[in-house]
Amino acid sequence: MLALAPPWILIYLVSGWEGVKEAWPLAIIGSLSYIAGQWPVAVYLGPYLPDTTGSLVSFWVLFAVTKVWRPKTVRGVGGVPIVPSAQAVAETEAPTDLSAALRAWAPYLVIIAIVVAWTGPWSTLPSYSWYRVTASAISSVTHQPVTGTTFNWNPLSGGTAIMCAWLIILALVRPKPHMFPEIFRKTWHQIWGAVLVGFFIFGLAYAFVFSGMANSLANGCSKIGVAFIVLAPILGWVGVALTGSNTSTNAMFGPVQVVTGRLLNMPLLLLPSLNSLGAEVGKPIAPQTAAVGVSTSRFVRSEGDVIRHNMGWTFALLGYLVFIALLFYWFFPGAMSLPAQTS
Repeated sequence: MLALAPPWILIYLVSGWEGVKEAWPLAIIGSLSYIAGQWPVAVYLGPYLPDTTGSLVSFWVLFAVTKVWRPKTVRGVGGVPIVPSAQAVAETEAPTDLSAALRAWAPYLVIIAIVVAWTGPWSTLPSYSWYRVTASAISSVTHQPVTGTTFNWNPLSGGTAIMCAWLIILALVRPKPHMFPEIFRKTWHQIWGAVLVGFFIFGLAYAFVFSGMANSLANGCSKIGVAFIVLAPILGWVGVALTGSNTSTNAMFGPVQVVTGRLLNMPLLLLPSLNSLGAEVGKPIAPQTAAVGVSTSRFVRSEGDVIRHNMGWTFALLGYLVFIALLFYWFFPGAMSLPAQTS
C-alpha cells in the first residue's frame, strides 16, 4: 500500500500537476510493477533483495510500456515541455545492441544470482556462526532474571554475499589495474561520512539493546496503550533521521517494537513492520542517505538543503503510513500475526 504513492509524488516533483494529469498511467504501472518485483522476493527469498528486484522490474516494465505508449507532451523539470531533437529520436528508435545491454545489466544480474543462492531459504551460510557469547541479566523493571542477551558473529551473511558478487563483477568487467586507486579514492571522498556514521550507529545500537535500555523503553512505550500504534511508524521515522539508515533503525528500535507489541498483545509482526516502513518514509531526510544521494551531484556538502526540501513530503507519507497502520490493526490483524499466534 505504501509503494502506491511514491510514483505520483515523483512525477509531481518533476513536472507538476500537468505532468500528473498526462502521465498518470505510468504512475500506476510503475507502482504495481514495483510491488510485483518486490513482494514475492520479500516473502519467499528473504530481506536482502526486495528493493533491488522491485526497482529493476519496475524499470523494465516502464521501459517496455514507453515503447508502446507515452504522454503526448514530454515534460522536464518544472513541467516545461521538451522537444526531442532529431538525433535523440533516432537514437531512441535505433535497435538495441544485445551484447552491450547484457554487459550493462551484468552487475545487477550477478548480484541477484549470488545473493539469492547465498541467502535463500535453502542456504545455511547466513546462519553459520564463528563466535557466540551469551550474558545473563536482571530486569530493571521486574528485578527478575531475563533471557540471556546473545551476541552472534556470523560473517557469512548477506553483506559477504554482496562482496563475493562484486569480485565476480570485477572479473566480468575487467577494469584496468590503474583504475582501482582512483575509484577507491573518489568513492572514499564521496561517502566517508556515511561509512563512519554506519560504524558508530551500529555500535550505539548494540549498546542500546544489550544493556537493556531497549526493553526499558519498550516497557515505557507499553504504558501508552493501543495508541502506540500511531507512534510506532513515527519512532521508525525518528530513528532513521537520527541513525541514517533503515538497517540501523531496525537494529536499534526493532527490539523495542517487538517487546512493546508483546506487552500490548498486538499482532507480533505489526509494530516491527511499521518501524521499518517508518524508516523507509524517513529515508529522504536521513543524513546517510542524503550524503550518498548527492555524492555524484553538485549538492555535495549541501545535504542540509536537500533534507529541508524533502521534509514536507516525508510528513505527508508518514500520515499515509499511520492510516495504513490503523487499517491493519482494526481490519486485518491476521495479516500481521505469525501462524502460532493466529492459532
